[in-house]
Amino acid sequence: MDDEPKNTGALVDPISAEPSFHRTESQIAIAGHPIHAMLVAFPIALTMCTLGADGFYWWTGDVFWARAALWASGMAFLFGLLAGLSGTVELLLVPGIRARAASWTHFVIAVMLLSILGANWGYRLTSGYEQAVLPWGILLSAFAAGFTAVTGWHGGKLVFDYHLGTSSTGKG
Repeated sequence: MDDEPKNTGALVDPISAEPSFHRTESQIAIAGHPIHAMLVAFPIALTMCTLGADGFYWWTGDVFWARAALWASGMAFLFGLLAGLSGTVELLLVPGIRARAASWTHFVIAVMLLSILGANWGYRLTSGYEQAVLPWGILLSAFAAGFTAVTGWHGGKLVFDYHLGTSSTGKG
């Protein structure tokens, strides 16, 4: 009878009981600062700038804004690829990040966002940056901005609620 486990009545999540579940420190960092967290600011800002430039083009008709939207959409996509690469490496290398379903949700939504960013930039490149703005360019930009908000919200939850990709030592 001593070999049988005692039932305390508490439910235990078998995933969180694994020792590696609590290993969530960033592995891709410079001086303790996670690369992914540093890079995501660029595609977020550039995606919003693309939508803003599209809006200004619609409002003013000034071709400068259509050209600015072309550049902003391209840089949003390229910086998004860099941020996605660093985030993917973190996801695959850190067991505590990989074990959480919320991490995979963020990953899938972020890949979908990259697809939208790439489509927005590609459409502008192939259709001519001025002709591409109305109506499809601005709609793609609005869609990308919405997806950026959802992706960022999920990424923020991972950091603020689960402390993923942060340092447990407080050093930095």
